[in-house]
Amino acid sequence: MTAIIRPRTVASVVRSAQVRVRYGLNLPTGGAAGDARTLGEFAALAEAAGWDGVFLEDYLVYQDRQDIPTYDPWVALAVMATRTQRLRLGTEVTPLARRRPWKVARETVTLDHLSGGRLVLGVGLGVGSAIDMAHFGEQTDNRRRADQLNEALEVLVGLWSGEPFSYAGAHYAIRETTFQPRPVQQPRIPIWVGGGYPNRGPMRRAARWDGACLYRAESPGSSVDVGSLPPDNIRALKRFVERERRASTEFDIVVGGRKRGEDWERERDTIRAAADAGATWWIEWIPPGDPGAMRMAIERGPIRID
Repeated sequence: MTAIIRPRTVASVVRSAQVRVRYGLNLPTGGAAGDARTLGEFAALAEAAGWDGVFLEDYLVYQDRQDIPTYDPWVALAVMATRTQRLRLGTEVTPLARRRPWKVARETVTLDHLSGGRLVLGVGLGVGSAIDMAHFGEQTDNRRRADQLNEALEVLVGLWSGEPFSYAGAHYAIRETTFQPRPVQQPRIPIWVGGGYPNRGPMRRAARWDGACLYRAESPGSSVDVGSLPPDNIRALKRFVERERRASTEFDIVVGGRKRGEDWERERDTIRAAADAGATWWIEWIPPGDPGAMRMAIERGPIRID
């Protein structure tokens, strides 16, 4: 097995709270506004409104809702890349275990070139009981999907290296192959890892890569999302990453992921507290709904603390 992972040259492990927090949108790929053309329009609006990133959900059947249309995020990201110049773009998150990693390697490099080096790859386990897994013969056991995810990430980085790469794992095997071109971003496309806090599996996995986009789990070991991380959890996550992480490389702590509340000053206080605790990105979720209302939510821009 050969994998080339070159360390970044950034001085700090987790970006300091003094560094400006970035503001992103998490947009649905289901519903009346989930198609690639509309999401491309939304990305252009987001860039004009001052957002720093737009990230897409990844479902085969949107949140197990077979009654609403679901669209592919990768096609939409290509359109979004052509409609923007500055925004970070990516998935939040893609369940990598149900995708072939060599195909994802090719797709992500293509998107990184199309966007001029603006792609972020958010990955996670997905939910084993969901239609996306259970109805299509995918692995439903969490531990086995976790093993697949770990191997798939090693495969991605090896293929991104642009060097001869072979792999022999429990789930994936590759005879020596060289993928060209390499990503625009070096040493690699940033990888953010999702999952439930305080579950140790996703926390350790995130610490090995470039960012954590964790939600607060209902209980240890649970995959039920009960909200974004409060400041004490963010501080604990930051300490964990600094303790576990060996490389002195830039690391993002991505929080939020919920709909904006009505009290904007209270929202501002929440964002400030998250940033002070160590968050580097604040993500606002816009749920699927009327396209006009979604446009308005995007155009109002982020609630800034700087």
